[in-house]
Amino acid sequence: MRYELFERAKPILNQIQQHGFEAYYVGGSVRDYLMGREIHDIDITTSATPDEIEDIFDKTIPIGKEHGTINVVYNDENYEVTTFRAEEDYVDHRRPSEVHFVRDLYQDVQRRDFTINAIAMDTNYNTYDYFDGEDDIKAKQIRTVGVARERFEEDALRIIRGLRFQSQLNFQIVNETFEAMATQISDIQYLSIERIVVELKKLINGINVSESFKNMKEIQAFNYIPFFKAFNMNKVFINEPLSFEIWIALMLAQQPIEDSLKALKISNLEKSNIQNFVNLIKILPKVESKQDLITVVYDYNLSDIECVLTANDTLKENGLEIANPLIINATSIKETDAQLPIHTRKEMDVNGGDIIKHLQVKSGPWLKDVLRQIELAIITQQMNNTKLEILEWVDANVKV
Repeated sequence: MRYELFERAKPILNQIQQHGFEAYYVGGSVRDYLMGREIHDIDITTSATPDEIEDIFDKTIPIGKEHGTINVVYNDENYEVTTFRAEEDYVDHRRPSEVHFVRDLYQDVQRRDFTINAIAMDTNYNTYDYFDGEDDIKAKQIRTVGVARERFEEDALRIIRGLRFQSQLNFQIVNETFEAMATQISDIQYLSIERIVVELKKLINGINVSESFKNMKEIQAFNYIPFFKAFNMNKVFINEPLSFEIWIALMLAQQPIEDSLKALKISNLEKSNIQNFVNLIKILPKVESKQDLITVVYDYNLSDIECVLTANDTLKENGLEIANPLIINATSIKETDAQLPIHTRKEMDVNGGDIIKHLQVKSGPWLKDVLRQIELAIITQQMNNTKLEILEWVDANVKV
């Protein structure tokens, strides 16, 4: 697995070289290869211009041609091939005002963020390491390429990326780099929340999130990020990897702020998941009986309940009440789920129309409440899920 993705991409590099150009693997894939980590995708850098890459390959997609990136389609897989670049001054602390294509590998890698990401590698697995990135990998440290302040002035997102790498790789940030992070942190206010969230999702789930999260607070990063600046982040403690959604739900349960999720600009599905987690964080500690447990397991996805239970230590550390482990645990929720006679309202042997017809009354807000009562009666086995028993139960228990 360590070599597989490189070997699959090798024909692309070979073809570029056969046309007289240089081509290398570069960036995170090389770093992860050197560390023995799993590799998820390959980035290729080349001295060939985008036009030349399009001439070399039959099938290409100009996904970022103006910035030097062409997608090469090979064996039904897409590979990003980017021309060696040099960049002019950055605007808004996030993008270069102009990009120049160059023919020299050194000029390309010297514009990259951290030394561990500035290592190139050829098809024979020989590395080209102009900034001692391999030494930094061995020392488990994060250091910028060149002057730290200049790298962060160019693109402020590199500050969050550096802290994300610290969390994911369990590396230390060298003093000069960390001091520059603290000095330049206010520049992240110019970044889009979408770019920041991509990094935070990886940071919060990293093995060394404890240190990275403390560093985020130390340099006051959250003060400049929409959504987070509305919270007192000194009250939030993260010492173990979490999903992004659980993290946000924890904060909202601890410090309720209405409509704050809009500021994150995340998907509606993510917002829905977060709200479910908020509800569960509040509901699970109140479960005191078998009937309470049945209702919660019926109402919520089993995996969502498990996610909240897994985060119990973090919830407790953040001053939130947690579920009674004698009542709610991995075993009890699975057993309860397996014993449920129905899992959704659609599985009931009656519907709203049946109830209206049976009671011979007009539909209204009362119907929703009655259907809920029927659900609860079925899952707590007060009656069987048959139309006859349900209607008899309605006659005995429902007044409209």
